[in-house]
Amino acid sequence: MSQLTGLPPVTLDEILDEVRQLPSLPAIVTELIATLDNEDTDIERLAGGIAKDQALAARALRVANSPFYGMQSRVETIHDAILVLGFRAVVNLVTTASLSGFFKPVAESGFDLTRFWRHGIGVALAGRALAGKAGLSGERCFTAGLLHDIGRLLLATTRPHHYAAVLDWRSRTDAYLVEAERHCLGLDHVQAGEALARRWRLPEDICLAVAAHHEPTNAPTSGLADVIHVADALAHALDLAGDPQALVPPVRRESWRRLGLDQTPMTPLLSTIEQEHEGYCALLSR
Repeated sequence: MSQLTGLPPVTLDEILDEVRQLPSLPAIVTELIATLDNEDTDIERLAGGIAKDQALAARALRVANSPFYGMQSRVETIHDAILVLGFRAVVNLVTTASLSGFFKPVAESGFDLTRFWRHGIGVALAGRALAGKAGLSGERCFTAGLLHDIGRLLLATTRPHHYAAVLDWRSRTDAYLVEAERHCLGLDHVQAGEALARRWRLPEDICLAVAAHHEPTNAPTSGLADVIHVADALAHALDLAGDPQALVPPVRRESWRRLGLDQTPMTPLLSTIEQEHEGYCALLSR
């Protein structure tokens, strides 16, 4: 038993076993993520794949028909939704809808799913806003931002009582969440998240961004990891999740410099992220 939690200790091998037992992402979601940088994508074929998943198709169509887009006539098909929203936006929407229904942490974990996704969407939008600084695809950065903390969701779902102890220790010590995880569990959401990203066979650069979003210099190629590292800090600074316990993580100077942000006015960027965030979260709650 752990003296810190009063519960059996958690090992990374156990978490990896849990990951191996999880179902894969829907095939259409995996394929959509893989197409983010491919200009030769067969959009008609992928639209047909989305349409076959009735739950994902229904979400995309609800969004396309929402007042947010102000359409004059009703959008009836996924093909029409792509025309309204754009293919990349539909990819992001379908990915978010799929992941948001994949895990269901129990109440005993103390895990706030709404705040989790509000933060993930915030990092996704901030990442997309910063993408040009690294010469990267905005939609690639959006997906990596959305997934960056997926290890938190995995730990809270598979070890709810342990995660409740993590959140309690964080609250009592005013620590960063990743520090509380390491202190109470002996591992953290970064390790769990990378394991899950690889289980889902996500693109290598997204796996590395998940693994290195707190320490981007650990990524062999730092571009995407740098973007998500800074985007995470921006989303926390704006308190997009509405979490009073969350602390703004420090930003590595190297990431700030490599992205050229020391020469960039931040106020317009932050304002854009906030405006997009509220609109996007409202759409997802429909």
